[in-house]
Amino acid sequence: MLIIPAIDLRAGKCVRLVEGRLDRETVYSDDPVAVARLWEDQGARWLHVVDLDGAFTGEPKNWDMIRGILSAVRIPVQVGGGIRDMAVIEQLLELGAARVILGTVAIINPGMVAEACARYGESIVVGIDARNGKVAIEGWGVTAEKNALELAAEMKGLGVKRVVFTDIWRDGTLKGPNLAVVEEVARSTQLKIIASGGVSSLADLRALKAMEPLGVEAVIIGKALYAGTINLRDALEIAREELEEQVC
Repeated sequence: MLIIPAIDLRAGKCVRLVEGRLDRETVYSDDPVAVARLWEDQGARWLHVVDLDGAFTGEPKNWDMIRGILSAVRIPVQVGGGIRDMAVIEQLLELGAARVILGTVAIINPGMVAEACARYGESIVVGIDARNGKVAIEGWGVTAEKNALELAAEMKGLGVKRVVFTDIWRDGTLKGPNLAVVEEVARSTQLKIIASGGVSSLADLRALKAMEPLGVEAVIIGKALYAGTINLRDALEIAREELEEQVC
């Protein structure tokens, strides 16, 4: 299972929100590029970068920081936040993003998702952010009348192979992931799942790792790393032990 540190960008800074709320923001660094290098130096094999300003406004805003991160690290980076047209996808991939995460557009323009998957394959990931089972869009400010499981099934039909699934009520809370919902999404869709939201301990990581046979291939960790409740090297050790077990 991959352990993927999160870097959330807002006004050029590395921040974390609680439940996606702007009034519950904590700034962790004025230098997101340095943060990206830190996680790489500590052994991260992927990074998850989200342009929060882009998510709220509908178009990426932190281009300089995204460009800086992609230039500064050697490991693959997946980027999301406000990506709603093909030109932006192309630009991000040309800058060196390994994956582009589509969120709101999956609801408002699913045809674009299909086109992106046809053109770029597994470089396209869909982010499904759920609040009480319903999909939240536009920076989580709007709840769509679409069930998260229904959307996942629709995206699979359009060619999507992998989704980032976030339980909004857990995000940034350090209350632990919603394991039952993650398992339900994995079992019902048979998509590759990147779990996100609420991870706070190594026990949480082990619980998610146990779902790997269901397709849970990775977990994004944000606030737990910044708040110090999880040490990245310890988290990566869990992944290494798992790989060794598989080899044996």
